[in-house]
Amino acid sequence: MEQRMNMQQVLPDVYKKMMELEMAIGAAGIDKTILELVKIRASQMNGCAFCLNMHTQDARKLGETEQRIYVLPAWREAPFFNDGERAALALAEAVTRLDGHGVPDDVYDEATRQFGREGTAKLIMALVAINGWNRIAVSTRLMPV
Repeated sequence: MEQRMNMQQVLPDVYKKMMELEMAIGAAGIDKTILELVKIRASQMNGCAFCLNMHTQDARKLGETEQRIYVLPAWREAPFFNDGERAALALAEAVTRLDGHGVPDDVYDEATRQFGREGTAKLIMALVAINGWNRIAVSTRLMPV
């Protein structure tokens, strides 16, 4: 498969704004492990090879285990995730999928219980960003390096 275009070259000013959003999210104070877990989970759901490659590497650099990365698609059944991680992963799936029904109240409520209103807002923005990156990478066939 061949890359269709390089978005950074075609729309450099817009791409720069996306990067600024990513930098702001990175500096927002979200737990780095949770941030990588939700990025990986959204990227799995969206079939984004580029982002999966990047974020699994980033997670490993933070000390994430292979075991947790391998079972991430089955996080509900795996005993390896704490309540905060579970709330973030449920939110990640709901925001990524939407299913025409929005984010269920129980998922949103648990996220706000775990992270507060501001923390939940930060997670939602991180999920908006990774879903945007996934869509850019998948639609342009951005290849993992």
